[in-house]
Amino acid sequence: MSRFVHCFMVAALAAVAMFSISDAAFAMGDVVQAASSVSAVAPLALVAAGAVSFPRAITALGVRADVSDPKVMIGQLQAAFEEFKKSHEEKLNSKADVVLDEKVQRIDAAVGNFQAAIDEMNAKLAAASIGSGVIGDMPATDPEYVKSFKAHMRKGDVNAAMQKGTAADGGYLAPVEWDRTITDRLKLVSPIRRYATVQNISTGGFKKMFNDRAVGSGWVGETASRPATSTPQIGQLDFVPGEIYANPAATQQLLDDAAVDIEQWLANEVDTEFARQEGIAFVAGDGANKPHGFLTYAEGGTAATRHPYGAIDVIDSGNASAFTSDAIVDLVYALPAMYSANARFFANRLSFGALRKLKDGNGNYLWQPSFQAGQPATLAGTELVDVPDMPAAAAGNLALAYGDMAETYLVIDRLGIRILRDPYTNKPFVHFYTTKRVGGGVKNPEAMKLMRIGTGA
Repeated sequence: MSRFVHCFMVAALAAVAMFSISDAAFAMGDVVQAASSVSAVAPLALVAAGAVSFPRAITALGVRADVSDPKVMIGQLQAAFEEFKKSHEEKLNSKADVVLDEKVQRIDAAVGNFQAAIDEMNAKLAAASIGSGVIGDMPATDPEYVKSFKAHMRKGDVNAAMQKGTAADGGYLAPVEWDRTITDRLKLVSPIRRYATVQNISTGGFKKMFNDRAVGSGWVGETASRPATSTPQIGQLDFVPGEIYANPAATQQLLDDAAVDIEQWLANEVDTEFARQEGIAFVAGDGANKPHGFLTYAEGGTAATRHPYGAIDVIDSGNASAFTSDAIVDLVYALPAMYSANARFFANRLSFGALRKLKDGNGNYLWQPSFQAGQPATLAGTELVDVPDMPAAAAGNLALAYGDMAETYLVIDRLGIRILRDPYTNKPFVHFYTTKRVGGGVKNPEAMKLMRIGTGA
């Protein structure tokens, strides 16, 4: 009997061991599955946490965009645009319907936001990176707190009297965490400088010479007289830099004690503000201590007679308050062929929404979304550039430009940005007197064409 009992106990222990091994394997499978699920959802978690900036209306179609995969983003953009075209066609072919109008506007906004997200992705594609967090441990943002917390957890005792509301009862172990970065309010900065020609100078001004190429010629016989022909004339245009300045201040104690680098932060703010002011002037500046904007060189503009070659040609849209597809075609073919290789459309984001609805005579949309990462959206096969300072598509406005901006516009830089740190003038404040001398103007009006909203009547 004892031998039988002994065998029975051995068999029981073996069964328990098998069940334990099975449970351990099952648990390990859960751990592996959980770890894989963490990596899968991490990009979306980062988006939700604000680590990746993203337009708020991007999910207007009920689709969550995956910003970690450009192919997925572009696929969602294509689907959204197809839905937009379908709904827009339904709107055009039906009677007035408030619900349908709202649907078209919502889809149109989603398409615009998808494209904006892809444009931002394209601009940062090479440099985009997301820092990895700490999985399975606490991030060491406050080493003292982390050390105390771990020591308490390892000890294993629980004191019900402890609370974070009282410092002595544990509040020291639960400090309030604060953001050591500063969220910036959006400032729209024009990209004109990126596409224009930039000339650095070391003197107080810049002169550019222009040849009118008005040389004469004629056919003559062998013994016919050769009278004098016309001679080319040389003209010049002055580009005088204006000065832009900022003079922010901070106390010396704030500069010494702040956890944020106040001096660097102020420098970045001034740099962004200078870029914004430049962009405004490059588009519509009046030339008074600032650049001449390229729109002022349009026919009838304040600088229309300033250039030896004349004014920038203007084409009417053919509609009192909107763009038309025929006018877009006229604008494209009004530009000389030699400038078309580097030509782009320049308009603001609101105009993009109107241009997206235009169709040619065969019912094809002139606007097309990005088809692969790194490629922009196009209008009539040409890149669209968002210029926030361009006028909106309203009656009488020059709402669209088309041409080679590098050949059209010249930016003059003198010295770059200069900063004078002044701790003496207004104690206890330290002033950061910052200046930049910039000029600009049209160097070739023939390389650009403009569209005015209106019928020209």
